[in-house]
Amino acid sequence: MRRLLLISNSINHGHGFLDHVIHEIDDFLGKVRSLAFIPFAQKDREGAGARVRERLAAIGVAVTTVTADEEGRNLLRNCAAAFTGGGNTFRLLKTLQEAQMIPILTYRCLAGMPYLGSSAGTNVATPTIRTTNDMPIVQPTSFDALRLVPFQINPHYLDADPGSTHMGETREQRLKEFHEENDTVVVGLREGAWIRVEGERATLGGGNGARIFRRNREPEERGSGAELSDLL
Repeated sequence: MRRLLLISNSINHGHGFLDHVIHEIDDFLGKVRSLAFIPFAQKDREGAGARVRERLAAIGVAVTTVTADEEGRNLLRNCAAAFTGGGNTFRLLKTLQEAQMIPILTYRCLAGMPYLGSSAGTNVATPTIRTTNDMPIVQPTSFDALRLVPFQINPHYLDADPGSTHMGETREQRLKEFHEENDTVVVGLREGAWIRVEGERATLGGGNGARIFRRNREPEERGSGAELSDLL
């Protein structure tokens, strides 16, 4: 019984930290009023933890920051829920690997522990981090991630601007390059959107929707409230 809330971004333009998704987080957690926050995507782990602790206190959720050691592993073995924040996905995955936390998180999440991810934290919930937007500032052992869902996600997905003079690849072109080498479906999750998974049901929430990319097919548009269960 997977319970996942996979968020594209933690800050929407014109709003504060987690403002656009705070009510969804509250509803998703339900009676769970504490969680372990995984800050490894950020250099300043204490600062990242403090920010989440302060924000979630507003909805009555107590936050304990995970450390990359045995104490942190024990916290993940016993916490009521886990939240992995944004930052650099390569740094996040490398630390999770080195701290031997991948098996713990995968086991607990697939057993029903609520998992929240934002940006990098959403990337690592997928089979691999091959569809992250981040620069590889460090080198993980592999790109394999938690595999909590069978599809890839590209957070912060940006539609091409037809009036742009930028000559680099659009996000759509980069995802098509991914499908030149891979078969896995990719959800281009726009900012302000999230995916909520409850067991074998997945739904798209928030604003702006998503685009579904499949190999050798044109992208498919899905709006807020749409089912994504077919991707599971």
